[in-house]
Amino acid sequence: MPTGPARPSRVLLIEDDAGDAVLIGEALNERGARDLIQVTDGIAALEHLRDPASARPDLIVLDLNMPRMNGRELLRILKSDESLRTIPVVVLTTSSSPHDISDAYSNHANAYVTKPVNLEAFERAVRSIDAFYLDTATRPPRH
Repeated sequence: MPTGPARPSRVLLIEDDAGDAVLIGEALNERGARDLIQVTDGIAALEHLRDPASARPDLIVLDLNMPRMNGRELLRILKSDESLRTIPVVVLTTSSSPHDISDAYSNHANAYVTKPVNLEAFERAVRSIDAFYLDTATRPPRH
């Protein structure tokens, strides 16, 4: 009997702040992520995603403000790349700017979560990512 999608087990976290990366990583691991890869900018993310030896992530958690290639640029590239566009992308950032939120959704982000300032709010944010993923995840056909 088919079941709904499993929680994302392979997560690519694109975050340049080491402290935020640790908190986000721990929270995602507690919610079922078993293979968490963390990179610090968009260029490193693209290198990882395009490396044939790298496993395809089930979910991408993306910060917007990063060096070399920021999250805005990376999101546009991801969603225009036929082989990558089906991976759900959750923007998790400090920016609550209406322009950033609108821009993220117009570039096909699947969800936008503002980084909270306290642990309780952060837990709600992680639950919202989890709920989003379980409700909307699609898998590309396996060959």
